[in-house]
Parts: sequence; C-alpha cells; structure tokens
Amino acid sequence: MSITTGPQWGPPTRIMPADHWDWSMPVPFSQGWKCGPLIFVGGQISADEHGRTIGAGDIEVQTRNTFENIRKVLAEVGAEMKHIVKFNTFYVFDGEGDELTEYWEKMTKVRLEYFQEPGPVGTAVRISGLAYPDLLIEVEAIAYLPDAA
Repeated sequence: MSITTGPQWGPPTRIMPADHWDWSMPVPFSQGWKCGPLIFVGGQISADEHGRTIGAGDIEVQTRNTFENIRKVLAEVGAEMKHIVKFNTFYVFDGEGDELTEYWEKMTKVRLEYFQEPGPVGTAVRISGLAYPDLLIEVEAIAYLPDAA
C-alpha cells in the first residue's frame, strides 16, 4: 500500500468544541483536526473562552484544565484519552535543581491521571514563556482511532 493507493478517508474534519477556550483575537486556527483514524489536537491551555488564564501560578490546576481541554477536543470526534499515541508538553518554570524536580513531578502526577498502561509517547520541554500571561503549560496531542478510518 502506498500513499497514492491507500485508504480514502475523505476530507479532514475540523474540531471546534462549543464553549471551549478561544484566542484573544480572531484567528483561523483550529482546536483539532480529524484525518481518517488520526486526530491532531492543537496546543491546549488552561484558559477561558476569552483566552484568560485559569489557575495562574498553579501548575497542578493548569495541567488538569489543559488535559480536560484535550479530552473535550477528542470527545468531539468520539475519541478518548486512551487513543492518544503521542503528546508534547511545553511548560514554564524558572527554578533549578530540587525545585525544578519538584515542579516537574507535580505536573507529571496530574498528567499520569489521564493515562493507563501502556501509555503514549510523551515529551516535556521547558520553555521561557507562553502566549498569554501566567500560562505555565501547553500540551498538543496526536490520537489514533482505528475504527474511524
């Protein structure tokens, strides 16, 4: 099977859940796309419908809200967290040493609430800041829903 002779999935489906967080200005971006059995979830954050940060200064609250937003995007197309095969976490923290380890562990304990064995491939990248003030975390994901091909 090649790309030119593979299954025909039809056009991609844009995913834009109702009552979801939104950007602070009009943009053409999407919360996600379903392309056959693959679901691409754009970077999710802990924000309200106006792009205002929820849980400023609290990595656990922001992580939980972010993963609930991922769950909401997936649910729009019949997928669940168990369908995630890859996710990337971008997090903001300015400390070092034991302080950094403690912060990462707080974030990771919440992330682990959303996955079962065997879990997806995950990457965490420490960065200096995100688009909105007080945001501490952004997560993007790729899910595979085999029955959706």
